[in-house]
Amino acid sequence: KRELTFSFSKLFQRLSSNRRISESPTMLSRIATTSLRRMPVARASVASRSFTGTVDETFTVADEAWKKSGYGQIDYTIDEDATVYDAVKKFAAFNIGCLVITAKDGAMVGVVSERDYVSKIALLGRTSKETGVKEIATLSPNLVTAALDESVESCMSKMLNKDIRHLPLVGKSGDVVGMISIKDLVKTVVQEKEKTIRVLSDFALGKGGHYGSE
Repeated sequence: KRELTFSFSKLFQRLSSNRRISESPTMLSRIATTSLRRMPVARASVASRSFTGTVDETFTVADEAWKKSGYGQIDYTIDEDATVYDAVKKFAAFNIGCLVITAKDGAMVGVVSERDYVSKIALLGRTSKETGVKEIATLSPNLVTAALDESVESCMSKMLNKDIRHLPLVGKSGDVVGMISIKDLVKTVVQEKEKTIRVLSDFALGKGGHYGSE
């Protein structure tokens, strides 16, 4: 700062002591440019730090949400010949809201949810023990699914557009390989944003982009 102040002071002294300079804009510009070029560049310590791309979008695909989902720890399927009562027992046992209906060969037939039970069994006075899951399920032709490498944003968009809360995940061969809920996606997005905020906060506090919060 002392060097910058001295340089400007010296420049103004030269301008005030020479009347011809004040009458010549071209000469004034030339002197000012020369003086500024000779000034030392003040480099702040913040400028020397580099933000090394650590704001990663770690949780960006459905597969990552699936790995953290509660559905990954349980059997989320039910046989196509099972009754609605069997599905309700699984809902209660695992504290979940949706099951994938599968055929004998493991192929996905459809999905059945708590909403299906409420709207198609309880409200209509039907008996869950005498009604098959396929009778109230959303079957394959109308199913909305997601690929493992599909973005979280795309999965959320599908759910919102179709007013559903669960998505079966299918592999490259078309077989069901997992299930995610809207809650899984929300948690994934929150974790992603929290990490971004933490890294940016560290950088703003002078820790640098490559350091994590302790």
